[in-house]
Amino acid sequence: MIRKKGLVTAFCLGIVFAGAILHTGGLLKGNKVVFPGLPEIGEAFLRLICDSSTWQKIGVTLLHVAEALAISAVLGIIIGLAEGISEWIYSFFRPLMILIRSIPMIVLVIVIMSLISYRAVPVTAASVILLPLFSEAVYEGCRSLDQELIDVYRMNGGLSMTVAIHVYIPLVSGYLKQSFINASGMGLKVAVSAEYLVQIQNSLGKAIYSSGYFSEYAEIYAYALIMILLVLMITSIPELILRHGVFRWKKQGGIWTDHTKNYRK
Repeated sequence: MIRKKGLVTAFCLGIVFAGAILHTGGLLKGNKVVFPGLPEIGEAFLRLICDSSTWQKIGVTLLHVAEALAISAVLGIIIGLAEGISEWIYSFFRPLMILIRSIPMIVLVIVIMSLISYRAVPVTAASVILLPLFSEAVYEGCRSLDQELIDVYRMNGGLSMTVAIHVYIPLVSGYLKQSFINASGMGLKVAVSAEYLVQIQNSLGKAIYSSGYFSEYAEIYAYALIMILLVLMITSIPELILRHGVFRWKKQGGIWTDHTKNYRK
């Protein structure tokens, strides 16, 4: 408990430190428009969160992020499991994953914009960019498993959907948790950037574009603070799922209980 309090204190001090850097930048630059003071940012933040339209924009953006996370997680888990089982499949998908990781986000979004409807761009772009995070996490998790555990499903039949869900996924849940944490923040940034480019109505991306167009930099920083809070909220979900959801598992007396209770070591 004491350690957690210390971490919370350090996090709050980090927020103050970031704000101090921003305030110092304004003093050095001498430009209160681009670098507004903390009171101006705080006032803009309070004004925005008290506005019902802001929550509508947050809802639209979070829906895009949730859809992208769901799509990329499902596809990433399927591809990652296949890669973990077969090195040939891993080598086959490797060039595509390297391409997705290497291509600049703006280029990928522009390419997607030329292929599909603008309304589908935020979800599609975020799903594509997040796909390697999940697939490589599952692949690494599968490759790190104890060979004796791999032999468990072979003794009880070949690889099936049931084995994948009740054996492999619980065992790589730690890797999935970390990939979800990384993907949630990146997904929000990609979704907002895509919304900014394609001008999705009632979204955070459109709101940031409008604030920049009218040189309302205090609102831009306030929206950035809102996005930080959203990321903190989203990244708390994996821990709740892993503690109380479908990925809960443990070993007792050489037996994998809960979802893997029928598979003996």
